[in-house]
Amino acid sequence: MSDPDKRNTTLRERVEQSVSYIRTKVKSQPVLAIILGTGLGALADEIREKVVIDYAEIPHFPLSTVESHHGKLIFGKLGGKEVVAMQGRFHFYEGYSMEQITLPVRVMKSLGAKTLIVSNAAGGLNPNFSKGDIMIIVDHINLLGDNPLIGPNDDSMGPRFPDMSEPYSRELIAISLQAAIDNGIRVERGVFAAMTGPSLETRAEYRFLRMIGADAVGMSTVPEDIVAVHMGMKVCGFSVITDECFPDSLVPADVQEIIRVANGAQPKLTKLMKAVIERI
Repeated sequence: MSDPDKRNTTLRERVEQSVSYIRTKVKSQPVLAIILGTGLGALADEIREKVVIDYAEIPHFPLSTVESHHGKLIFGKLGGKEVVAMQGRFHFYEGYSMEQITLPVRVMKSLGAKTLIVSNAAGGLNPNFSKGDIMIIVDHINLLGDNPLIGPNDDSMGPRFPDMSEPYSRELIAISLQAAIDNGIRVERGVFAAMTGPSLETRAEYRFLRMIGADAVGMSTVPEDIVAVHMGMKVCGFSVITDECFPDSLVPADVQEIIRVANGAQPKLTKLMKAVIERI
């Protein structure tokens, strides 16, 4: 999974090479970027006038190795906006570096996107949550043991020490809440914790996560958010609660059931995300 050209190029050069290739296929300039998580790729079907590029074609892009992630970059129009959507993302547990995981965010920003909307499937820690709920992410806890900004900093991309007091835009959270009300969609708000995976957490770990303030837990999203904030993007995040991680009533996890729940929640999440995009 190593990039054979990485030794001889800087991060900026790799981003520029990816952008240059994409520009040979797409002439539109997206204003909004979307990352679609596990079982949540259906929003891509709503994109009109689309141009689809396989990740395998794009220089320096990793390949998604997770069955439920399709591995396509989709350009087109959604909610009256020019958008670019990742149908499938990359995870730390796949063996990729933080830089590889977040390279697409830097590429989408360089293509013109100023806002990032990210979705994921997550385990519910808050006892008020149920399977199939949508949680608007208001903050996160990084327990990945790594950070995508470690290493030399390119000041032209963002500051050495980016402020993280607003990792998810308060303006976009307010827009999302109003969009949910207007469309009759019940939503929760909460803190998302990121763990490395791929093993799911133990009962003790779920208790720990709840004690430190997490409402949901997953294996993604935080690296992409950090890099987006580093580059000056506004971020809006959604988690679909696919399983209930309550220590005292914990049952063995079933990945197929998790994907089934995510698929079941897709229509309301798609409706909500489209409504949010229209209002941005």
